Amino acid sequence: MTGTQAAVVAAVLLAAGLLLAVRTLRRRADLGTPVDRATFTTLHTASLAAPHLREGLTPSGAAKAARHLRALLGTPAVALSVAGRTLAWDGAGAAEHSAAAAEHAADVLDGGRPAVLGPREVACDKPSCPIQHAVVVPLVCDDKVVGALAAYGTQTSAGLVRATDEVGRWVSANIELAELDRSRTRAIEAELRALRAQISPHFVYNSLAAIASFVRTDPERARELLLEFADFTRYAFRRGGEFTTLADELQNVERYLVLEKARFGDRLEVRLLIAPEVLPVVLPFLAVQPLVENAVRHGLEGKSGVGLITLVAEDVGSHALICVEDDGLGTDPELVRRVLAGESEADSIGLGNVDARLRQVFGDDHGLVVETGPGAGTKVWFRVPKFSPGVHAG
Repeated sequence: MTGTQAAVVAAVLLAAGLLLAVRTLRRRADLGTPVDRATFTTLHTASLAAPHLREGLTPSGAAKAARHLRALLGTPAVALSVAGRTLAWDGAGAAEHSAAAAEHAADVLDGGRPAVLGPREVACDKPSCPIQHAVVVPLVCDDKVVGALAAYGTQTSAGLVRATDEVGRWVSANIELAELDRSRTRAIEAELRALRAQISPHFVYNSLAAIASFVRTDPERARELLLEFADFTRYAFRRGGEFTTLADELQNVERYLVLEKARFGDRLEVRLLIAPEVLPVVLPFLAVQPLVENAVRHGLEGKSGVGLITLVAEDVGSHALICVEDDGLGTDPELVRRVLAGESEADSIGLGNVDARLRQVFGDDHGLVVETGPGAGTKVWFRVPKFSPGVHAG
């Protein structure tokens, strides 16, 4: 390498180093003052702990959250306990102290008041052990003490007591949110069972009546319909996960429509417009069939002449759009609003249930959208992400 080449390389390296230094300084400057940086660090640490606390007071969730709680408090160790056992210990002194954390929390769990413990209650025989004092605060859910958070260190202070109490309140709020999520899930599961039962009486009666009408006149047709009915009910009442693929859901919708066409004959026309690329998309079980059943039952049963139901599933970028439309009688938009809001128990096959489950899984912007009016037919549609973390077909 010549002297000129060496000089060029050195200049390039120097420029690259300066550029990197400038960018590093800019990134640091973006965080603002030391107070800003401390605030950001605290909020970031809290955001790391929150998902694990939303599992509730479980051993796995507590173990994952504990290290972030210790970072928030800045103490040598923290523990999460429930009555009779330590759920998690993070930090120094685990071998000597973790088993005793539940004992340290016993009075707090019983009385619901914070406690400050000294070496007499906490310290072990190791002179160098940093676990000498503890601040223990209750964790409350629905006005009941369900656990305790303990911060351990070499000494206590008024600031540590206040900080531990505030972190304990924040942990309690996340535990309450976890319980709300579980309660909502239990309610949704109960509604799904009710939805299955709601499908059963109306549809089963009509399907069996239609099959019976062919037994003498067309036994082969009756046999085919009976097989379709068996496959439909097997899917609708299956025991399994709460999710399915759009392909499986649409296959069951087709079975349903075959049975309804046996009842309505030429009065029912069906148009399917399905994009193959969205068939693997995962969505809540029984999310489409109730919409089609509503279209048949409320849109066409009271209508004279031919009724058309159009079912569309299309690719819209990162989402699949599913739409069920009928040219039937339509209904009052205010009544639909009340049904979706849970304010009315109008005769509708699971619209509120489907809407609630979609919102629970994918968020409020993924609920049902209903366009209707008296004499104007009804169009119901919703969007689901093509990929969503934690959502898998059962």
